Amino acid sequence: MSWEDIKEKLSIMLDTIIEWGTHTGIKVIIALILLFISFKVINRIARRIEKSKLDKTLAKVFAYAFKLGLKCIVAICLIGYVGIDTSGLAALVASFGVCAGLALNGALGNLAGGVLIILTRPFRVDDFIEAQGYSGTVEDIHITCTKIRTVDNKVVYLPNGALSSGSIVNYSEKDIRRVDFTFSISYSNDFEKAKSIVMNILTSHELALTDPEPMVRVSAHGASSIDLTARVWVKSGDYWTVNFDVIEAVKATFDKEGIEIPFNQLDVHVKND
Repeated sequence: MSWEDIKEKLSIMLDTIIEWGTHTGIKVIIALILLFISFKVINRIARRIEKSKLDKTLAKVFAYAFKLGLKCIVAICLIGYVGIDTSGLAALVASFGVCAGLALNGALGNLAGGVLIILTRPFRVDDFIEAQGYSGTVEDIHITCTKIRTVDNKVVYLPNGALSSGSIVNYSEKDIRRVDFTFSISYSNDFEKAKSIVMNILTSHELALTDPEPMVRVSAHGASSIDLTARVWVKSGDYWTVNFDVIEAVKATFDKEGIEIPFNQLDVHVKND
């Protein structure tokens, strides 16, 4: 190959690079700048949606869907602007969607469950729930799973498919809850006195509600004890405080008043031949 042929090929290559840089290269740079600015604006709008006056659960879901959907649209538009044929890309995405749908059947069930949870709203962000063998505070509701924080500060992700079709106990939906107690006393003790002690403890607690009224009744004649059932209504947030306070106060007062809390006993009779 002669020097003239090499110079000609280099000239053609240089002209190609210059032509690409003045047309497609500039478009790529413009597309990247627009992509960066668009994503920044979309993220800022999504954060404003999260902090809006909408319900906290719906605000998080709307913000996530808005951010994901709009970013996909912007990316596809900019790909078309650069000059890449998006019709083939659309066909590829559709084919991938079909394959993913067959492979991720469980994920699609979680997706449908997430939509159902968002529409029916059996719980919201910050509610304390019990479901699928776990209990904790709802921190976030994603489209495929729900994130809860347990009382010992563990994070559990529950799949929305199973969550939407199973039983859910929502402890935060109502403003008040009833605390139930069972106290056992010896048959030799005065049960009326024991009832009076428990009732005084319930009515004197500053967090106990007077409407509905507290209740203390004899509920069972056990094998070695008389069982007293006590019930008191409290605000949902005060449940555990009242529960522990009453149990401790009843034990201390029973000991002071000489009321015995019996334990299981077994009488053994030895027969001599």
